Amino acid sequence: MDWLGDDIWLTWMAIGVVLSVVELASMELVFLMFGVGAFAAAVAAGVGAPLVVCLVVFGAVSAGMLSLARPPIVRRLHAGPSLPSGQHGLVGQIGVVDEPVSRDAGQITVRGQRWLARPLDPDAHFESGDEVLVVAIEGAIARVTASHAS
Repeated sequence: MDWLGDDIWLTWMAIGVVLSVVELASMELVFLMFGVGAFAAAVAAGVGAPLVVCLVVFGAVSAGMLSLARPPIVRRLHAGPSLPSGQHGLVGQIGVVDEPVSRDAGQITVRGQRWLARPLDPDAHFESGDEVLVVAIEGAIARVTASHAS
């Protein structure tokens, strides 16, 4: 082990940096936890701990980070509102009637896209130029109601 010399802390720092850089590619917060373990081992080596102690510190800190720190961090990162995308992102948007909307026919433009439209209430009818609220998407048909703005 003479090849490591007195600068083993530098080796642990380099391992920590490499693991942290690898984390940037994976984004799973696994390599980062091992990187923190390597930095802790670098501190241990810097105060003169033997290699065996550095290995134990690396293993213990890495395991602790993986089991105690990573789960709440991942939960927090993945928490928050999910944003509807695609056609379901149109629900709640205001559209403008292009062709009169009734139970049998009609088209609207919403977010620059033309959609077949039918009223949610089968007895409702909307004229060209009316603003409508998209309340559901059923296949290729937007279900609409009167907009509160109109």
